[in-house]
Amino acid sequence: MPIRKWTIQFILILLSLFVVFASVQTLKGQGLEYSIQFGALWSFIATSLYFARRIQNYRKSIHCDLCNDLSAESEKSGKNPNK
Repeated sequence: MPIRKWTIQFILILLSLFVVFASVQTLKGQGLEYSIQFGALWSFIATSLYFARRIQNYRKSIHCDLCNDLSAESEKSGKNPNK
């Protein structure tokens, strides 16, 4: 498993979603404390769901051109059901 790559991606996506969710709530007129709590909660939930699906696809050897997580060996050996 590409743990280091996924950890960096998780942190970047988490922070990006946090900024987006918190900013939207602030622009809607919510208080800063509420906006930060909302952004933290929903960015964690959304990022966790995304990575749970990525881990599931990785374990089932489902190829993703965008993710590029499968090694070249698994693709050549025919473990990839989508090709």
